[in-house]
Amino acid sequence: MPIAKLGAVVLDCPDPVALAEFYRAIVGGTATEQRQGDDVWVDLEHHGGNTLAFQSAPEYVPPKWPSADGAQQFHLDLTVDDLDAAEEQVLALGAKVLDAADRSRTWRVYADPVGHPFCLCTG
Repeated sequence: MPIAKLGAVVLDCPDPVALAEFYRAIVGGTATEQRQGDDVWVDLEHHGGNTLAFQSAPEYVPPKWPSADGAQQFHLDLTVDDLDAAEEQVLALGAKVLDAADRSRTWRVYADPVGHPFCLCTG
């Protein structure tokens, strides 16, 4: 019997509203913003009942990928039908290529606008 259920995957970032919009444009869903003083939290609820959340972190430092002196901590795998078309779309939204040179692979690595790594993968 499990002890808990996963409530959300939460990303620290300097601007939760902007980063939620970036991911909403990729995976869809509905963003709900909450504010308490200077703290901002955005829940992005989408298909499958999973929540991707974003919280303000004024001193945010992006993970380095790849890096021998610091772990990336985690990344998101986003499944797509067409890697080339999806790549074009995420780059237009502000993603940066981290590792996409090997076009024969079934995955490519990008960073979101504030540096979190994510992969586009074919199913």
